[in-house]
Amino acid sequence: MTRQLLGFSANRHIVTGLLVNLLSSICIVFINKWIYVHYGFPNMTLTLVHFVVTWLGLYICQKMDIFSPKRVPVRRIMWLALSFCGFVAFTNLSLQNNSIGTYQLAKAMTTPVIILIQTTYYKKTFSTKIKLTLVPITLGVILNSYYDVRFNVLGMVFATLGVLVTSLYQVWVGAKQHELQVNSMQLLYYQAPLSSAFLLGIIPLFEPLTGDGGIFGPWSLPALVTVLFSGVVAFLVNLSIYWIIGNTSAVTYNMFGHFKFCITLIGGYLLFHDPLSLNQALGILCTLAGILSYTHFKLVEQEEGKSRLAQRP
Repeated sequence: MTRQLLGFSANRHIVTGLLVNLLSSICIVFINKWIYVHYGFPNMTLTLVHFVVTWLGLYICQKMDIFSPKRVPVRRIMWLALSFCGFVAFTNLSLQNNSIGTYQLAKAMTTPVIILIQTTYYKKTFSTKIKLTLVPITLGVILNSYYDVRFNVLGMVFATLGVLVTSLYQVWVGAKQHELQVNSMQLLYYQAPLSSAFLLGIIPLFEPLTGDGGIFGPWSLPALVTVLFSGVVAFLVNLSIYWIIGNTSAVTYNMFGHFKFCITLIGGYLLFHDPLSLNQALGILCTLAGILSYTHFKLVEQEEGKSRLAQRP
């Protein structure tokens, strides 16, 4: 009975974390779009602001005794911080040099690459059933984006690097929490300022620092307030990402990412009357079928694992 109550409590916390991530992620998409369209605020600079505000939020949390920082050697999280910068840089370069369809298709490859990395380097096993759930999900993404898939050499290079670095980053977010015996807040507390420093070093390669469109440009008060508000929402997004990966897995977080993509398309159709073709509707159904299958098989495997543990003498 006690084990069942603990299991219910853990699942309730996971559902809460997923809901926080879902709502904050959808919210930040619309806020960021508003910022880009109405103020022209640069993309990577906005990411830098998000991570600075995330660290400030965590600093306030630790001052309020919500969590206790744990000393972590900088060299132990250096590659994690660098991989975040690579993820931001290559994702932006992929989007700049590819069509939206190609960009989305490349992003869908993150899940199988994560499975490959975890199987090869972390000796983690995945059942055939779990691997097969990737088929309808990938098919769904293809149906949603095939009309806009166009390939070029430079775009493919950036897309491939983006998928590889993003996969490594998400795997390391989970691995470092277990390796260093820290929770999501403790790890993000050290990684956020380190990644911010690295981002500040590469931003001048992509975006201006001063003048119109630069981080130190003449921004209006409404623009600064909106950017700051997006940073607060980003704090919830970043924290929930780390929490989900630390308490489930990078693969589960990716599956949830596909679910958010479907919700965004459906929401755009219902709320803003965005066009939704038959192929896109079929793509959404395929993706959702894959996600539901993954969730079912994952829960069955967890119950089987608990049963084996309970049967041990």
